[in-house]
Amino acid sequence: MADEKPKKVNEAPKGKQKEAKEERRNLVRLLKKDLPADIPIERSLRGMSGISYSMARAIRIKSGLSPETKLSDLNETELKDLEKMLEDIPSLNIPTWLLNRRKDFATGIDNHLLESDLMFSVREDVSRMKKIRSYRGIRHMFGLKVRGQRTRSTGRKNRTVGVRKKKKGAAAQPAQPKPSGGKK
Repeated sequence: MADEKPKKVNEAPKGKQKEAKEERRNLVRLLKKDLPADIPIERSLRGMSGISYSMARAIRIKSGLSPETKLSDLNETELKDLEKMLEDIPSLNIPTWLLNRRKDFATGIDNHLLESDLMFSVREDVSRMKKIRSYRGIRHMFGLKVRGQRTRSTGRKNRTVGVRKKKKGAAAQPAQPKPSGGKK
């Protein structure tokens, strides 16, 4: 017993060292976003802002991966290639109707934005509409519906609705009869 060396705390048994190397990843980081790696690639790409069902499928097809492929199945070079594709989506010859920033106001070119770039451009567009006081900008300013929805009975979130309670002093006064507008 005196001959045995004490085991190090961080040392794993020899059989489990191979299992640790072959262990699958649960998350993969692409473009500063953690994506789930244990689901098919199309579903995990949809976790990024700016990638829809159609765009995820187009990216998967352009990358030449099968529908069942998961992000955890890809090696480092394939992940780098996928990241390069995501950084420059318009260069993939994807139809322009799939892009989310067609005919950009400032540049006039078709582009596809992801994550924080998309949020920033939407915020800039809304502030530009408010500044020039367009119809949509004014609707944004007042927190009303912008895209032509009806507002008579819906869209009353965080607003007072209904009948106000009468004050104690007003309750003592008799109510005035309303004139009837019908036939007599």
